[in-house]
Amino acid sequence: MIAVVGHPDLSASTLDWAEEELCSRLADWARAGGAGLVRAGKGLPVAFGRAARKAGLALVTVLPTRNGAPAPLGELDRKAAGELLLLSEEVQLAEYDPGDRGACVSMDENLLRNCARVFAIWDGSPSTGRDATAHLVAYARSHGVDVEVIWPRGTAHGPVCREAR
Repeated sequence: MIAVVGHPDLSASTLDWAEEELCSRLADWARAGGAGLVRAGKGLPVAFGRAARKAGLALVTVLPTRNGAPAPLGELDRKAAGELLLLSEEVQLAEYDPGDRGACVSMDENLLRNCARVFAIWDGSPSTGRDATAHLVAYARSHGVDVEVIWPRGTAHGPVCREAR
């Protein structure tokens, strides 16, 4: 399995760039019969899902449940989850509260433990109360997961306004 982590506030142009960059990097994984793993959400998860599909990589999307029933997502995450479901070859349900940052970070940690590699769209900044990217990179590395950091010149933070084309 391969996954992606990154900042939650990537600009639309950065998400477009990430989608193309990830597509080229995922092609080898697709030829080797690997799969991509993503937790449903807006922004980078959708860019990763689109890239996986273009590269021919099987995609596994994790959706939240609470007490055995589908958990409600915010509007943008709900739209993103819908697209990811269409892109996925497999869907897994996982018990966590998508409105609880700590629960989402814990779920991401669980997902990363099942991966051989992680692409990190990350500028090297520390984790904050909103952005756990640095934590997830360190967590993956501490569990022996190969992490490749990608942050070229011109990559930017900004409002995430594009979800569907």
